[in-house]
Amino acid sequence: MSNQRPTFFSFVALCFIVFSNVALVTSKSTIEPCSNSDSCNALLGYTLYTDLKVAEVASLFQVDPIAVLTANAIDISYPDVENHILPSRLFLKIPIQCSCVEGFENPFHQVQNSPTGHASSIADSIYAGLVSADQIREVNSIADPSVLDVGENLVVPLPCTCFNGTDNGLPAVYLSYVVKPVDTLAGIAASYSTTITDLMNVNAMGTSSIKDGDILAVPLSACASNFPKYALDYGLIVPNGSYAITASHCVQCSCGPGSRNLYCMPSSLAVSCSSLQCKSSNLKLGNVTVQQSSAGCNVTSCAYGGYANGTIIASLSSSLEPRCPGPQQFPTLVAPPTYVPDSAFAPAPSPQSDGSTTTVPKTSTVPSTGSLPGFGPAGAPLGSMSEASTLVNSVSILPAALMTCLLIKLISPVSL
Repeated sequence: MSNQRPTFFSFVALCFIVFSNVALVTSKSTIEPCSNSDSCNALLGYTLYTDLKVAEVASLFQVDPIAVLTANAIDISYPDVENHILPSRLFLKIPIQCSCVEGFENPFHQVQNSPTGHASSIADSIYAGLVSADQIREVNSIADPSVLDVGENLVVPLPCTCFNGTDNGLPAVYLSYVVKPVDTLAGIAASYSTTITDLMNVNAMGTSSIKDGDILAVPLSACASNFPKYALDYGLIVPNGSYAITASHCVQCSCGPGSRNLYCMPSSLAVSCSSLQCKSSNLKLGNVTVQQSSAGCNVTSCAYGGYANGTIIASLSSSLEPRCPGPQQFPTLVAPPTYVPDSAFAPAPSPQSDGSTTTVPKTSTVPSTGSLPGFGPAGAPLGSMSEASTLVNSVSILPAALMTCLLIKLISPVSL
């Protein structure tokens, strides 16, 4: 992707060459050009259509159940948390890998012999409006989307976007958010600590008018990693107020409220993991020691540096700071949600718990040995649309120099 932010939404992972007269199917979201090297962490805003286990939600999107919980700051230390039943109508942020891959990745949705075996039901109910029946029909070359054979495999494209993992030059993760009847652009902006102008710029909107079913790309302020390219979790970026699980469930990283600094420590699932300790030191990941002196504050820390070849990279660093850092600020953890109160039906609701919360993630390792417990829009939008842009725009508006790889996100849920 170029440094200039494209005014398109994106999908992952169908790539093809576009010619100027190719017509695109009408849909509720927009697209952005990509190159085969583009890849990033992204989020889908998903509302459960029925009670589902955490593992069932994860299977629907082919993601790690623990990753779903950490992305929503839900405490993973509860027993058998992957089989916890989440309530219908709960809003979750689903973490996905948004990437541009040439050709299909062979993911499918298995249609069942039930009333939901129609493209419209799959799109509007099971996937909560993140995809349209027309998109399912187009991608799967279905003549009549209301008639699907039992056991038929379907490709289900879902929206995501990267924009270089930045928003206005700062680290960001993009959430694909389905607009609800009660939403306003101002309300969505306030809920996600951004501005109306930024949302209009990102989504190529001519006005602030939105309608039920529109899909918006919402930038979330985040903490970015600086892992080497050979690390499996290279490019890890975590939105403010949430967590991410990595290194085969051995390490949990967080981005505290208003922070830009990624903080990683052993997770509560770290039972049989490779060394979580820095070499030539008794400090473990996330441990920090401080010592005040006349020259300032001597800070020594053991930091996580990525996961490669089955090995956790840990690095020891020392520095002299003008003042000693304060305690590490963690995002507030919530208990696994059991119900959704009526108040949750406001713009961009968050997971609701049963009222019990914890403010510091649990860890199975020795706590810190130090005194700290851890540590008009820019560029006019294309067209003069009054709502979020849609795929009715001709592909010919894309830059001619691009071979134009259009991102299509292929998600493969298991049988429901």
